[in-house]
Amino acid sequence: MPTELVTIRTRDGNCRAYVVTPDGPGPWPAVIFYMDAGGIRPAMRDMAEQLAAAGIVVLLPDLFYRYGPYGPFVPKEVFKGDFRAILGPLMATTGNDKAAADTEAFLAYLDTRGDIAGRGIGAVGFCMGGGMALASAGTYPDRFAAAASFHGGNLATDAPTSPHLFAPKLKSELYIGAAENDGSYPPAMAERLEKALTEAGVRFTAETYPAAHGWMMPDFPVYDPVAAERGWGALRDLFRRTLRAGP
Repeated sequence: MPTELVTIRTRDGNCRAYVVTPDGPGPWPAVIFYMDAGGIRPAMRDMAEQLAAAGIVVLLPDLFYRYGPYGPFVPKEVFKGDFRAILGPLMATTGNDKAAADTEAFLAYLDTRGDIAGRGIGAVGFCMGGGMALASAGTYPDRFAAAASFHGGNLATDAPTSPHLFAPKLKSELYIGAAENDGSYPPAMAERLEKALTEAGVRFTAETYPAAHGWMMPDFPVYDPVAAERGWGALRDLFRRTLRAGP
């Protein structure tokens, strides 16, 4: 599947990003893929290719670009030790607010391409990226038609950058896929997010999967292929409805 490595100039520096396009003639709708805390690695690129196979141009930016060179990490090895000590310094260089600010540049880049169909795009984020996808969709509501979070954490907190605070601005249809027994997204937090979305009139679907936090990631120890296929199906359905995506 055609893949390009590009450099996108943001307010804070140069962000490298992968662009994966479907086989065959375009144009196609576009989706920004907000990575997890494991950073850019082969599994992320494989997931971007899987999404592109649904008839979508996928932009996968390296949100740790402010940190400098790193990895690539192998999550199964990282999780054997103190993963917070390893990944924490990288995670500290980004966040919902910084990812949303970076998205201004990502959108500008997509607007330069001749293979993108329409202005309305999608967002999807995994783990750390889940909140980033929602925050970005709320920051640029006229550009995002859909946004999805899979096992995203801290989606409704007291922080000023909490994703649930963007609910009144959202115009996207949302999909929230939660993990069971997830300490980063407990039932009370899910209730808080869903209440904010409902009160704002946001179209959304929220589901809790019988799987652990990180179940969508093929290189995680908790990867669940059955639950992952269900998640991919829900994501493809969302983008078919909102972006008219299809192979």
